[in-house]
Amino acid sequence: MNDLLSLSHSARPSIGLALGGGVARGWAHIGAVRRLEEHGVRPDIVAGTSVGALVGGFWRAGRLDALEEWARALTKTRMLSYFDVMLNGSGLMGGKRLEKALKRYLPRTDISQLPEKFVAVTSELATGHECWLMDGDLGEAIQAAYALPGVFPPRAVNGRWLIDGALVNPLPVSACRALGARIVIAIGLHADAFGKGVMARKEKFGAPDLTAPGASMMADGGAELEAASKGNLTEKLMLRRLFHAGENTPGLGSVMLASFNILMDRITRSRLAGEPADVLVLPHVGHIPLLAFDRADELIQLGREAIDQHMPQIESAIEYLA
Repeated sequence: MNDLLSLSHSARPSIGLALGGGVARGWAHIGAVRRLEEHGVRPDIVAGTSVGALVGGFWRAGRLDALEEWARALTKTRMLSYFDVMLNGSGLMGGKRLEKALKRYLPRTDISQLPEKFVAVTSELATGHECWLMDGDLGEAIQAAYALPGVFPPRAVNGRWLIDGALVNPLPVSACRALGARIVIAIGLHADAFGKGVMARKEKFGAPDLTAPGASMMADGGAELEAASKGNLTEKLMLRRLFHAGENTPGLGSVMLASFNILMDRITRSRLAGEPADVLVLPHVGHIPLLAFDRADELIQLGREAIDQHMPQIESAIEYLA
């Protein structure tokens, strides 16, 4: 079986890899693509939505080491240093601090010049059309792909305002097929979003005590929030107000993210019903909050484990279609 995986590109079926959206849970993609490489699987085509575009783009550009190092070093305090709250913009966050970090770790790269095919999946704000970015600046495409409405402002690319691709195609199997993939491996991040995570959300949303174990990510990081070295007092208070639950209701930010979680889960199920992947890899990450970017170590390991669990299916698919 290993001989099949080491065949030249001309001797084996073309492989596509679809990387789904999932906010912080997307760090699992880092472990997954690392493990695929270790098993000898190097996709010919990578299509990424939202954080899947972030990881996939860095991987294709040969900058995955830099992204992983940055992700593993994130703490709640460092996360908050990237939150530039806006009161009069088209998103809660301006995104400029993240953009600065992205440019630091990812030199300007044209997507069309990458050694292998890559597509960032986005949505057009005006029409709702699904837009595939296959040329132009990679960093710009990544920012458009993760421009979650209400959180980040839309990005102007080629005369169009673009937003997060997860709104139309959370797991872009279709893009891989359209670009010629014979076999599509899809890595989704919402399979167990309504499993163990449900009880945690119920506790959080119903808890009047913000110091209780079920409090939000911002509540858990309250001390670190106050110690954040960047951002003024207004920003800190805004973030606490957005993500803290009230006495009987969740905060605005929690409602937005939970709603986005539901949306991606339902659209993913619908799209996969008509456009199934040959191998669907589902890391068990539903218990991890969408904003837990500081849990990269755990998420990366869960991504690696998911690939190991599905390698027999991947090998069988390659053998059958070779």
